[in-house]
Amino acid sequence: MRTSELIISEPIPFYKAYIDVLGDVELLEILETQLQNFPNFIESVPENKLGHAYEPEKWTIAQVLLHIIDSERVFQYRSLRFSRGDKTPLPGFEQDLYAPNSRAETRSKQSIIEEYKAVRQSTITLYKSFDAETLKKEGIASNLPWNAAILGFVICGHQKHHRNILRERYLL
Repeated sequence: MRTSELIISEPIPFYKAYIDVLGDVELLEILETQLQNFPNFIESVPENKLGHAYEPEKWTIAQVLLHIIDSERVFQYRSLRFSRGDKTPLPGFEQDLYAPNSRAETRSKQSIIEEYKAVRQSTITLYKSFDAETLKKEGIASNLPWNAAILGFVICGHQKHHRNILRERYLL
């Protein structure tokens, strides 16, 4: 499935921005491309900058990287639930609690890369198991309508969005 094939419900404009940042891409291709490219990006971050925040009260680079991983896990779980026909509405998650509780300051760059690769490979494996009908299966999360395809593209766009912020605000 390509981003240009998505039908996005009106209530999710915030998340649509994550899809729009990708351009017209094929889902499995972008998942796999990011699996190859994002670890290289993380590797390019100097180890001594992992604890850097561009302003007081902003997350550090390591916290942003772990936020990307944590969010992918949450979105992947939602995709699994919807793909299996589970219509139970899912709550949101409080990302601002995750970052300080991630223990990012104790993590090495290599451990973050390894975790990212494991999570992304799991996402790819899940999405490879989906056919066109499964990608359209819907559910409610954070009081918004979603389907498995939209969640997959949001995973990719969310990562790209935060990589762009890291480049523009943290790694000047």
